[in-house]
Amino acid sequence: MRRSRLDGMVEIPGGEFLMGSDRFYPEEAPARTVRVRPFLLDPEPVTNARFARFVEATGHVTEAERSPDPRRYPDMDPAMAYPGSLVFFPTAGPVPTNRVDLWWHFQAGAQWRHPLGPGSDLSGLDGHPVVHVSFGDAAAYARWAGKRLPTEAEWECAARGGLSDQDYAWGSDLAPGGRMLANFWQGSFPFRNDLLDGWERTSPVGTFPANPFGAFDMIGNVWEWTADWWAVASGDRPTAPACCIPENPRGGTLRGSFDAAMPGVKIGRRVLKGGSHLCAENYCRRYRPAARHPEMVDTSTSHIGFRCAADLPNERSKR
Repeated sequence: MRRSRLDGMVEIPGGEFLMGSDRFYPEEAPARTVRVRPFLLDPEPVTNARFARFVEATGHVTEAERSPDPRRYPDMDPAMAYPGSLVFFPTAGPVPTNRVDLWWHFQAGAQWRHPLGPGSDLSGLDGHPVVHVSFGDAAAYARWAGKRLPTEAEWECAARGGLSDQDYAWGSDLAPGGRMLANFWQGSFPFRNDLLDGWERTSPVGTFPANPFGAFDMIGNVWEWTADWWAVASGDRPTAPACCIPENPRGGTLRGSFDAAMPGVKIGRRVLKGGSHLCAENYCRRYRPAARHPEMVDTSTSHIGFRCAADLPNERSKR
């Protein structure tokens, strides 16, 4: 593992790898060979302490701290136009796992400084990933830091750590020998968390082992924003010759990323990667490098964070 001079970032060697999976959720298929150039990546998600320095230096106000504009949301009750963010609270017992409204609650006053709402703060959480950040908040931090957000392909390449066609970032078993290698949900989601990994919500970055590239928390803890618009791949697994392997592939388009289930809302969706501390075997088995999820760019929650990437000096002219 080599460390860059750029703020302790690690160098991801890039190269060819099998992106996606044919074994889990349909939006991950088809598995296909792609190629990415070498790049730099933050070894951990951005923490509350680092984000606080950014806010102090710039005066940045996150989207969760601003009242939403009802004109952007045709079905929104204007009385709901107050600052806040989505917070997870476990249910008292078993519930249908398609009723996300039973555990996700839009909490007035929830934001990065108050992750569970106005009565909470960041005491003891300096080293935890910052949450309640929208895509715009993450992109603003990256610009301030002289970096950028990783593409989906870059992120997945880094998460795989050089392993080929494995379900998990560390191999073929979720918990090899019973060992917890990431912060995810053990037990019956959304009501019983057995805490075998030791954490109910986020954990300090670096709590679990780094992968072979020197990157921590690529799986679990918090979902992470990427730079790509959401798109669903289609067709059979490609069999392109080596000369035609996609290099540095990108996602879809703004218009193509709109949610067809919400035709009145024209807000783009970006790709999230990595899963979070809420991913469980009975729900959202997305604690894997191939896993992906669409999220509207203005949305913030108690389980979404980010990390930054950067070009290697000799690769910048090729982008």
